[in-house]
Amino acid sequence: MPHKDYEGVGFEERLRLLERAVAEHPRFAAAATDGGLFLEIARECREAYGRDVEIAFLCGRDAAERIVGWKYERPEMLEEMFEEFSLLVARRQGEYVAPEHLEPRIRCLDIDPAWDAVSATEVRERIASGSEWRQLVPEAIAQEVERLYR
Repeated sequence: MPHKDYEGVGFEERLRLLERAVAEHPRFAAAATDGGLFLEIARECREAYGRDVEIAFLCGRDAAERIVGWKYERPEMLEEMFEEFSLLVARRQGEYVAPEHLEPRIRCLDIDPAWDAVSATEVRERIASGSEWRQLVPEAIAQEVERLYR
């Protein structure tokens, strides 16, 4: 991610964790790109997966607000982006309400509010303090998460 600093465990290791976590789900994929804008990333995905594949990016409420509220270099870029992909928005500390004209391309996921506080930071903090954390990560990566963050 272009605006993210990685402490401790680097990008490549995190990408491997994500790839392993989604490996059991044939409709999901994880990949890395040098593209910085979601539009660039979606177009790279089209090249890799084909025109007939529905591309949806999963993000939290806060990221959806940044994506939709960003000041793009051209006003029509937002609509162009949502012609290429859709967003699956997970609630994170509040509901997300999509702008009416984008509602067909933004789907808000109904997730138990108890998951609001779950984040990679929370997992790392629980591991460091010796608290229970395994239920917060997919079983397929629990052993590797423990090795990397313990």
